[in-house]
Amino acid sequence: MSNSDPTSTASGGGVGFAGLLTVLFVALKLTGVITWSWWWVVSPIWIGFSLGLAGIGAILLFAYLLATRDERRAERRRGQSWR
Repeated sequence: MSNSDPTSTASGGGVGFAGLLTVLFVALKLTGVITWSWWWVVSPIWIGFSLGLAGIGAILLFAYLLATRDERRAERRRGQSWR
Protein backbone atom coordinates (compact mmCIF):
# COMPACT_ATOMS: atom_id res chain seq x y z
CA MET A 1 0.00 0.00 0.00
CA SER A 2 1.54 3.30 -1.04
CA ASN A 3 1.36 6.51 0.92
CA SER A 4 0.03 9.27 -1.35
CA ASP A 5 0.14 11.94 1.37
CA PRO A 6 2.10 14.90 -0.11
CA THR A 7 3.22 15.98 3.39
CA SER A 8 4.92 12.68 4.09
CA THR A 9 8.62 13.01 4.95
CA ALA A 10 9.58 9.41 4.25
CA SER A 11 12.25 8.90 1.61
CA GLY A 12 13.16 5.83 -0.39
CA GLY A 13 16.94 5.80 0.08
CA GLY A 14 17.86 2.14 0.03
CA VAL A 15 21.11 0.44 -0.89
CA GLY A 16 22.95 1.73 -3.94
CA PHE A 17 24.64 -0.14 -6.74
CA ALA A 18 28.03 -0.22 -5.01
CA GLY A 19 26.46 -1.62 -1.85
CA LEU A 20 24.68 -4.39 -3.72
CA LEU A 21 27.81 -5.23 -5.67
CA THR A 22 29.82 -5.42 -2.44
CA VAL A 23 27.27 -7.74 -0.83
CA LEU A 24 27.35 -9.93 -3.95
CA PHE A 25 31.17 -10.05 -3.99
CA VAL A 26 31.32 -10.88 -0.25
CA ALA A 27 28.78 -13.69 -0.71
CA LEU A 28 30.73 -15.09 -3.67
CA LYS A 29 34.00 -14.87 -1.72
CA LEU A 30 32.55 -16.60 1.36
CA THR A 31 31.04 -19.41 -0.72
CA GLY A 32 34.33 -19.97 -2.54
CA VAL A 33 33.01 -19.07 -5.99
CA ILE A 34 35.68 -16.38 -6.39
CA THR A 35 39.19 -16.42 -4.98
CA TRP A 36 39.89 -12.71 -5.21
CA SER A 37 41.80 -10.77 -2.62
CA TRP A 38 39.58 -9.04 -0.04
CA TRP A 39 40.84 -5.72 -1.46
CA TRP A 40 39.01 -6.50 -4.70
CA VAL A 41 35.97 -7.90 -2.93
CA VAL A 42 35.36 -4.58 -1.17
CA SER A 43 36.55 -2.54 -4.16
CA PRO A 44 33.08 -1.15 -5.02
CA ILE A 45 33.24 0.72 -1.70
CA TRP A 46 36.74 2.15 -1.96
CA ILE A 47 36.57 2.83 -5.68
CA GLY A 48 33.36 4.80 -5.22
CA PHE A 49 34.89 6.66 -2.29
CA SER A 50 38.04 7.43 -4.31
CA LEU A 51 36.02 8.71 -7.27
CA GLY A 52 34.02 10.90 -4.93
CA LEU A 53 37.20 12.36 -3.42
CA ALA A 54 38.64 12.95 -6.89
CA GLY A 55 35.45 14.75 -7.90
CA ILE A 56 35.58 16.97 -4.83
CA GLY A 57 39.26 17.67 -5.51
CA ALA A 58 38.49 18.65 -9.10
CA ILE A 59 35.73 20.99 -7.96
CA LEU A 60 38.02 22.60 -5.37
CA LEU A 61 40.81 23.02 -7.94
CA PHE A 62 38.39 24.61 -10.41
CA ALA A 63 37.07 26.96 -7.71
CA TYR A 64 40.63 27.94 -6.73
CA LEU A 65 41.64 28.63 -10.33
CA LEU A 66 38.46 30.61 -10.89
CA ALA A 67 38.99 32.64 -7.72
CA THR A 68 42.62 33.50 -8.55
CA ARG A 69 42.05 34.13 -12.26
CA ASP A 70 42.06 37.94 -11.97
CA GLU A 71 45.17 37.90 -9.78
CA ARG A 72 47.06 35.73 -12.27
CA ARG A 73 45.98 37.99 -15.18
CA ALA A 74 47.21 41.08 -13.31
CA GLU A 75 50.52 39.35 -12.57
CA ARG A 76 50.98 38.55 -16.26
CA ARG A 77 50.24 42.14 -17.22
CA ARG A 78 52.76 43.45 -14.69
CA GLY A 79 55.37 41.07 -16.06
CA GLN A 80 54.78 42.21 -19.65
CA SER A 81 54.88 45.93 -18.93
CA TRP A 82 58.68 46.17 -18.45
CA ARG A 83 59.55 44.48 -21.77
